[in-house]
Amino acid sequence: MQQGTLMRKVKSKSWKKQRYFKLQEDCMTIWYQSKRTGKTESAFSISDVETVREGHQSEVLQSLAEEFPAERCFTIVFYGRRGNLDLIAGSAEETQCWIQGLRQLVESHSTRKRSPLTFPSPFCLSTPRSFSLASVLGLLTWIRDWFQKADKNKDGRMNFKEVQRLLKMMNVDMNEDHAMRLFQAADKSESGTLEGEEFVLFYKALTQREEVLSLFQDFSEDGKKLTLLELVDFLQQEQLEGEGTEELAMELIDKYEPSETAKARHVLSADGFLMYLCSPEGSIFNPRHRALWQDMSQPLCHYFISSSHNTYLIEDQIRGQSSIEGYIRALKRGCRCLEVDCWDGPNGEPLVYHGHTFTSKIPFREVVSTLGKYAFQQGSFAKRTPGSGHFTQRKGCPCRGSILPCRGAEAPGPGTPGPCAGPPPSPTPQELKHKILLKGKKIGRLEDTLDGPADEAPELSDEDNGAEAEEEKRRAKVGDAERVSALQKDRESLAQALSDCVIYCKSVSFQGFQEARAHSRPSEISSFSEAKARKLIRESGNEFVRHNAWQLSRIYPSGMRTDSSNYNPQEMWNAGCQIVALNFQTAGTEMDLNDGLFSQNGRCGYVLKPPFMRHEGTPFNPSDPSTWESYGPATLTIQVISGQQLPKVANSKDEAVIDPLVRVEIHGVPADQAHQETKYIENNGFNPRWDETLQFQLRVPELALVRFVVEDYDKTSRNDFVGQFTLPFANIKPGYRHIHLLSKDGTNIPPSSLFVHIRITE
Repeated sequence: MQQGTLMRKVKSKSWKKQRYFKLQEDCMTIWYQSKRTGKTESAFSISDVETVREGHQSEVLQSLAEEFPAERCFTIVFYGRRGNLDLIAGSAEETQCWIQGLRQLVESHSTRKRSPLTFPSPFCLSTPRSFSLASVLGLLTWIRDWFQKADKNKDGRMNFKEVQRLLKMMNVDMNEDHAMRLFQAADKSESGTLEGEEFVLFYKALTQREEVLSLFQDFSEDGKKLTLLELVDFLQQEQLEGEGTEELAMELIDKYEPSETAKARHVLSADGFLMYLCSPEGSIFNPRHRALWQDMSQPLCHYFISSSHNTYLIEDQIRGQSSIEGYIRALKRGCRCLEVDCWDGPNGEPLVYHGHTFTSKIPFREVVSTLGKYAFQQGSFAKRTPGSGHFTQRKGCPCRGSILPCRGAEAPGPGTPGPCAGPPPSPTPQELKHKILLKGKKIGRLEDTLDGPADEAPELSDEDNGAEAEEEKRRAKVGDAERVSALQKDRESLAQALSDCVIYCKSVSFQGFQEARAHSRPSEISSFSEAKARKLIRESGNEFVRHNAWQLSRIYPSGMRTDSSNYNPQEMWNAGCQIVALNFQTAGTEMDLNDGLFSQNGRCGYVLKPPFMRHEGTPFNPSDPSTWESYGPATLTIQVISGQQLPKVANSKDEAVIDPLVRVEIHGVPADQAHQETKYIENNGFNPRWDETLQFQLRVPELALVRFVVEDYDKTSRNDFVGQFTLPFANIKPGYRHIHLLSKDGTNIPPSSLFVHIRITE
């Protein structure tokens, strides 16, 4: 990769500044500086980069397509909510050099993150051990950035003062005498500094896992290795593995034992044991449920479906930016139901934005083009599972047959029920692979079309935005009869194209459960504001659950949530509501729950509802505990043992060290909602030890989500968020397990983790 390349950094059509970009010697950091002043503006790490897009794949670069060719443009996309970096190189050759170089570095970093060698912090045994190059590289990957920050004189060596600085930066508040003993033990050259292998020795001593070593020795007769039979005993007694345990033990030795000699003897060393515990097989999340494991041949209404609200917004609902990035990010998170608000634009081209607000606008054509590129990329089955579009239409359907060819669901063919032969059959995700469903109104009578496309409008309450209703009133007051007639004909013609695309998700206004049962069809769908849904759950919980057993329901946030905050999705899932739309751009507990629920089943965005929610005659009522008795209660016991390399609080000082505590939350039916927390550990975010046991009684475990939260305790104000991990109760693996924490944005923060012991009794 070329270094010190002059490129244009672009923020808008009029803001294009020339900057020098350079890859640092560590091959992990890229900085850029102003051409005019020579002052370094910023830097970013390869670990922050999610992907690199080639060509005009952002709104800004698309707006400059006539000025700069695609072969000179590329976009660096970062994890989380950090804005993208749009760049224009001086030539196509320079562009390819940076694109290919960045992609190779990102892939190399991702490979090291996925490698089991990089997860553990191996403990030292009593006898000296040799280290493989892969192990050394894996360990240094995680601490390279910290090392360089602490190495003030940049000589590649660490004196004791720099080591103390490093410990603070790594969230360790260690006694100075103990730190000096570790330093001197690792300083084999007695030079007063650590370098190379010496630093690895120091790091290994620092990261000893006494709790894991103790567990290892409980099952090891000689305290140095686990024989095949000893490993089988551990897997059966503690990990509660079922049939085929001996085959599993052989696989784990072959996969995680670093010593070829030990592999040949079919034994597992202490290092291999830790590597297993830190691997996907040692995770709290059942690895079999990570892949597609549920039946995908049931009707759509039998699934919870990952859904977003006002997908185009990446900020607030009033003045926020509309961007195709909203769609890309949602789709990459496994979202299967997107929202597109179309309004009249210049030159007959519709625009997408939040009507009657100051949000920015994006061309409808760009939105649909983006959906065509990204709709079927996420996950394995998600590459094929159907996507759904909730359209609020103000104009026609210019994309049909041009931008999304062969992607729309087709009407029932000959021999199948159609509009005249009864309702079309309710399709399954399996049948609709590679299809996009449009949710919208179907044209029947002319007045139905003129009522407007927004099926949410009749359900607006005091807490919802009444802008759409006001707009319809304004349009009804158009001047003379001739203009009204022309408008009617134009709208009927334009709406027909979109109406023809609506096959299985016809929007209908909800008029009550009795009316719906008598006249609605499985191919229809109704939308409810969060307030309306809560009222139905409170007053007619069982009827709502039964309704959702045969027809789709969509829930959307209150119009009063102008800050793009979210409601609690769990109470809607408790009633069997399938399309629970959230503001994906807003981090918090609500999105953690959503990500947690849909992290299973190949992240395809579809999760099969529990059996008792799929029968139209179910007695289940989320508001009535007397209807829960037949659903198998369970006791969840969690021993929170320790934490490893927890991150510092955002924007904290280098010398600040957290006081971590762990809170475990249960989200489910009202009687199951609970939380408990450990004590806080003062000044230790590197390897805190709690050894506390928490216990929960679950009445309806099939609906429960378990959220693990780490916070920095503060006795004078709210605790600060450190990390979290959320998963369905049904996906928990019992035994000794690691929980790999996620950031507030839902991204991995390796190697931060919790070590726990899980027991489930029924």
